[in-house]
Amino acid sequence: MHHRPAAPAALPGVTAAPSRRLLLAGALAAPALALAGCSGSAGGASAGGSLGTLEVNQNWIRTTEFAGEYFADSRGYYAEAGFDEVTLIPGGPSGTSSEAMVLSDSALVGMTTPLAAGSMVAGEEAPLVLLGAKFQRNPFTICSTSASPITTPADLVGRRIGVATGTNEVLFDALLEVNGIDPADVERVAVQFDPQPLINGEVDGQICTLTNEAITVALAGLEVANLPLAENGLPFVSGAFVTTAANVQERREELKAFLLGTIRGWQDALADPAESARLAYEEYGADLGLDPEKEQRQAEAQNQLVVSDETDANGLFTISDELAAKNIELLALAGHEVDQDAFFDPTLLQEVYEENPDLLPA
Repeated sequence: MHHRPAAPAALPGVTAAPSRRLLLAGALAAPALALAGCSGSAGGASAGGSLGTLEVNQNWIRTTEFAGEYFADSRGYYAEAGFDEVTLIPGGPSGTSSEAMVLSDSALVGMTTPLAAGSMVAGEEAPLVLLGAKFQRNPFTICSTSASPITTPADLVGRRIGVATGTNEVLFDALLEVNGIDPADVERVAVQFDPQPLINGEVDGQICTLTNEAITVALAGLEVANLPLAENGLPFVSGAFVTTAANVQERREELKAFLLGTIRGWQDALADPAESARLAYEEYGADLGLDPEKEQRQAEAQNQLVVSDETDANGLFTISDELAAKNIELLALAGHEVDQDAFFDPTLLQEVYEENPDLLPA
């Protein structure tokens, strides 16, 4: 496997978008990050490389968040599916979004949230389609500490909550709305993504993720309390695979091959979180100075979000009609009207599992 690593990415806050409607898509115009990836040449016999190069846009820097893709690349699952080369394109605050990458044909598929992609579908009529999602439950949370715990929506009243500009603002607005909380009853404090304000006691709580900043707070020696958004009115999926409607029609076999390799990769990630972490801090993200302990904890935490009763029944990444409908409702809450049948296309995953029943849970 030959690495073409990206330069380390800084983690500044995202610039605020000019309106509520554009908040979720605010990062779409960020400058492009240099393309970087790994050649999927390790392990297994390739299907002749008949599908050419697979280009996948990831929506963050090379952390354990993408462990399944690392396994699929390094163990040759993408090669066995028919690709002769794999380019994993890192994202981050200064990277080009997955939506922009697939719309410009710079990537076949990317990773995003329904809120981000759906805002473009509704606002710009972007022909984006979601094929499935890695994380059945999104990792967003209001993180606090045992000194001033916030574990129910009612606990938000009268508290100082750190909220980074951009998507997190929309999430916070939606959390208050679905739980009937007057925004005037909560003190919102502008912060960056770094949870240092919470660690320093400058805020009582902060929008974080269970798989990243919440772990940082715990590693700082504080006892963490969480208010997971997925369990408190915002059950949207995350790590959703986004492509274009044209790709679904014209490059269907490539997309199915991507899904096939990625399913196999995430099955390995679920079975071996220690190796998931090692692949991040020693190989794919070796130039980022990642903390091995944090990456290990992230691997364990995110594995809890990948599986659900639905995936146990239907396979990894699958999104039921009911769960898709909940995501459509949340988009409407944020002011984005999106057609469910056009936005969510479960048929590619269904075909992959029909053709590869050994991938289904026993």
